[in-house]
Amino acid sequence: MIVTRKRTTRVRLFRKVVALPQEHGTWAFLLSPLAIGLVAGGRWTTATTLLVVGVLVAFFFRQPVVILVKVLSGRKPRTLLPAALFWVGVYGLVGLGILWWFWAHGMGYLLYLAIPAVAVFLWHLYLVRHRAERGQRGVEIVASGTLALAAPAALWVARGYPDPMGWLLWLLAWFQSAASIVYAYVRLEQRRWREWPPLKERLRAGWRALLYTTFNLVVVALLGALHVISPWLWLAYAVQWVETVWGVFRPAVGWRPTTIGFRQLFVSILFTLVFILTW
Repeated sequence: MIVTRKRTTRVRLFRKVVALPQEHGTWAFLLSPLAIGLVAGGRWTTATTLLVVGVLVAFFFRQPVVILVKVLSGRKPRTLLPAALFWVGVYGLVGLGILWWFWAHGMGYLLYLAIPAVAVFLWHLYLVRHRAERGQRGVEIVASGTLALAAPAALWVARGYPDPMGWLLWLLAWFQSAASIVYAYVRLEQRRWREWPPLKERLRAGWRALLYTTFNLVVVALLGALHVISPWLWLAYAVQWVETVWGVFRPAVGWRPTTIGFRQLFVSILFTLVFILTW
C-alpha cells in the first residue's frame, strides 16, 4: 500500500504537461538566438554553461506557472496543483541559484535583461487568467523579443562585459522571429481556404509577412554594405524571404498545422546555420 501510494505521488508530480513546454514552435525562438549569441561570443566557459542551463530553466518555468494560473482560475483540474507547485519550486530554486552565481561573479548586468522578460511574462499570465492568450499575434511577437534576449546574454557572458554589439544581435534575432510569426499566421489562415484564390487576394493576405521579411533583408543588406556587420549576413534573411514569397504565392490550402510548423522549424534551423556561417 505504501509503495503504491509513493508511486502514485511520483506520477502526479512528474507530469509532462506540467513540467515541459507544450508549444513546440517556441523552441526555435529561444534556441536560435541562444546559438547565435554563443557563436558570436567565441568561447565557452563555466559561466556559459550556467547561462545555457539558466535560459532553459527560465523557459521551462513558464509552463508550470501557466498551469498554476489555469488551475486557480478554474481552467484546469485541481489534481494538477501539486505538480504545478512542485515544478515551480524546482525551476524557481535552480534559477535563483544561477542568478546568485552570476551576481556573485560580477555579472549582475544580466539581470537587466530579465526586467522586460518578467514584464511580458506577467502580461501573458494576465491574458491566461482571462482566457485571452490564444491568437494574440502582437503578444507573441513581443514575447519572441524577450526570448531573443538570449543572444546578448550569451555574448555578454562569453566576453565578460555588456558589449553593445549584444543589442544589435538581439534586434537581428528578434526581427527574424517576428517575421517568422507573422508568416506562420498567414499559412494558418491559408489552410482554411477551399481553393487558391486570385493573386490579388493572396497578396492581400500575405502583404504583412512580405513586408516584414523584405524589411529584414534590406536592412541587413544595408548594414552589411556599411560594414557594420558581415556583408554576407543577408543570405540568412534571404532564407525566410524566399520561403515567404513562395508561401504567399502558393497557399497552404488543406495543409495540417503540424506540416506548417515543421516546415517553419526547418526554415528557422536553416536561417540559424546560415547566420552562424556568415556572421
